[in-house]
Amino acid sequence: MHTMTHTPEDARFMALALRLAELGMNTTHPNPRVGCVLVRDGVLVGEGWHERVGGPHAEVDALRKAGAAARGATVYVSLEPCCHHGKTPPCVEGLIKAGVSRVVAAMTDPNPLVSGKGLAMLAAAGVETSVGLLETESKALNPGFCKRMATGLPWVFSKLAMSLDGRTAMASGESRWITGPEARRDVHRLRARSSAILTGIGTVLSDDPFLTARFASHPNPKGDGENVPGDVIPLGRQPARIVVDSRFRLPPSAKLLAQPGRTLLLGLETEAAKAEALREAGAEIHFLPAGLDGRVDLNAAMELLGQLQFNEVMVEAGATLNGELLRDGLVDEYVVYLAPCILGDRGRGLFHLPGLELMADRFELALQDVRRVGKDLRLNFKRLT
Repeated sequence: MHTMTHTPEDARFMALALRLAELGMNTTHPNPRVGCVLVRDGVLVGEGWHERVGGPHAEVDALRKAGAAARGATVYVSLEPCCHHGKTPPCVEGLIKAGVSRVVAAMTDPNPLVSGKGLAMLAAAGVETSVGLLETESKALNPGFCKRMATGLPWVFSKLAMSLDGRTAMASGESRWITGPEARRDVHRLRARSSAILTGIGTVLSDDPFLTARFASHPNPKGDGENVPGDVIPLGRQPARIVVDSRFRLPPSAKLLAQPGRTLLLGLETEAAKAEALREAGAEIHFLPAGLDGRVDLNAAMELLGQLQFNEVMVEAGATLNGELLRDGLVDEYVVYLAPCILGDRGRGLFHLPGLELMADRFELALQDVRRVGKDLRLNFKRLT
């Protein structure tokens, strides 16, 4: 395995592999999004992408389409081919058996225990290998998988919507709608790609949300205009819904319990009796230790979500949970929708951070991206470590 000089043709075909990987944006959980292209004598002879867990990996899909033309071909793949037996056989064996001559991988496997071993097996079989072409772009496709493989923790991003004066709702709690329909559709796109949506019991008790990625063409049973215009979201699954509910106050009649997919409640074992009724209502119950404030320890919660193989966790919560997550350094990215309106200084803020009084104690973020979404701005911030 080595990093070599790549040609413009190499870059063009790897870019195609990355575009194919994107086709699995909403469906590969908990696996990574991977695309693969086979090229022989400058001609595309096979392409594939990983669609869902248990289905063929991108390389297998591309090899099947290429057939005999795979012999002597160059393989462009957005992630190092796997070398271990999982739900499917290792892709390395299939590539060697097909007789490919060269494998160009955008990045090595982010799992430190297997990183580089797939490419090493290919090289040992006489296949020319290289790694690193469009690596940054490949990592950006799989932030959650990369982080979970390296640290055991999911990639966590918080979606926030605020007025120009930094308010999320009126003092009464009324918040529909700060942002326009285009921004709300963008939020459903973010939900669709997420492994799970994390919220707090306060938000659920006040709003009784669905927390689903909804098809824009379907009527919204809530009847409040929350369905959004635009393209249908191509989604074969719903993200799991996770509620931090230390004392299991969720009503068994909550709407999110009736939605397709999993609903997980994270609470304290001292409240196990109350949890049982919610288990019978369809919730998955997970007991976690208490933090210093007597509520669920959020660091333990993130460790649990990593163990449950959640790659990307989207936070849609109020000021209390967002403040605790910020304080504990558990959010990797903030996606903030800024609406051109003023709600006044009695409106509700983004973060509840008691005791934050000195400028030296402030939390700083790094702006990564700004773009217009309808009448609103979307700002992406990374946490400074």
